[in-house]
Amino acid sequence: NMTLLHTTDPAVADTEEFVEPLLTADAVYFFGGRQWRLVDAYGGTRTEEEIRKVLDRGGVIGGSSAGASIQGSFLVRGDTRSNRVMMGDHQVGFGYLRNVGIDQHVLRRNRQFDLVEVIDAHPDLLGIAIDENTAVVVQRDQFEVIGASYVLIYDNQSTTGESGKFYFLAPGDQYNLATREATRPGRTMSPVDNVQKKPWGGS
Repeated sequence: NMTLLHTTDPAVADTEEFVEPLLTADAVYFFGGRQWRLVDAYGGTRTEEEIRKVLDRGGVIGGSSAGASIQGSFLVRGDTRSNRVMMGDHQVGFGYLRNVGIDQHVLRRNRQFDLVEVIDAHPDLLGIAIDENTAVVVQRDQFEVIGASYVLIYDNQSTTGESGKFYFLAPGDQYNLATREATRPGRTMSPVDNVQKKPWGGS
């Protein structure tokens, strides 16, 4: 049983009638578009509160494109003027993943270097960039990559090679959000064999 909820008016999103389907929902999915519109419509409303409760009671929250980015605590590409601005006039997401900024369409649209400036400006933030037809499935502090392409990790405390600022996770790879360590279960080569625990620009 599925219900489609949509409004651009936060006053509507704050009503008992609008949120009623969320009271018994066991899953919520955010579609794409512009992530700042989700903030303007639902941020600080009862709708946002009830969606959080879905997660708190063991439900599932998913999303694609802007619907993926909104789930981080830092809102990447949240500018009302252009989605090319990485740190715009909307910088606070819904925060289902804390201390995380999420980008999408990363390889398909040649965006793999875009999150670097965000992590440079916010060194404690973890950057996660998801390519098309790819997803991360998060359970507690662990996620697994599924789909057809790659997920890129941007961690200010880790470098690859001499000065690489991101590395790739393939389908089946897992990542611990608490320890910021990746594993490749059942395979001989770890995805982080060439990753050093060294701050960006460190020696």
